[in-house]
Amino acid sequence: MNAGLFQNNTLFTGMSADEIGQACDALEARVKKYRKGETVLFAGEPTEMMGLVLSGSVTIENNDIWGNRTILSIVKANGFFAETYAFLGNEPVSVDVTANEPSEIAFFRVHKLMEDHPFPHTWETKMIRSILKISMQKNLVLARRSFHISPKSVRGRIMSYLGTVSLQKHSKEFDIPFDRQQLADYLNVDRTALSKELGRMRAEGILEFRKNHFILKEDSL
Repeated sequence: MNAGLFQNNTLFTGMSADEIGQACDALEARVKKYRKGETVLFAGEPTEMMGLVLSGSVTIENNDIWGNRTILSIVKANGFFAETYAFLGNEPVSVDVTANEPSEIAFFRVHKLMEDHPFPHTWETKMIRSILKISMQKNLVLARRSFHISPKSVRGRIMSYLGTVSLQKHSKEFDIPFDRQQLADYLNVDRTALSKELGRMRAEGILEFRKNHFILKEDSL
């Protein structure tokens, strides 16, 4: 495995090229390419592998037995997923992971980090620290989504989400990672209702938008 693939990835923060190579060998790293729309992980199946997106992006979504889809998050390049399931090993995955576009993903058998041995390698300590930090950040993302879907009205959910993105970007003009259907799924609203409400908000001078690019008007949120 070429250590250069991971040199600038947060998962390998503070590691030398030699340490990255050791980690890849020990965790049986492998890389696989996926087409847009191809399923990376299926709900209901256990996994021993944590995924790291090298290029492209994946959608983390819940699909119920009635065909309803709820998007929980989108993981872009340098982000990882399924680390909790990989550590537990025998816990069935409760979500589907789907390639949002042509993507290249590296997989690591991270449950090996849980094995006991008296003198852990330096890369193990560094990787566990990185996984913990990024997992906490992902917890914040999920917590924010719970705030966005708590308002009863479609407008309330839109305003909650766009307001948060604006704060994160430190700007009232920004792009979001969702197309219209994905945004509807993320906010758990009907797409038609979402589009109509966005149209009303634009007519009222609250915002402007084109596809996934939004401009919030002064004091609109």
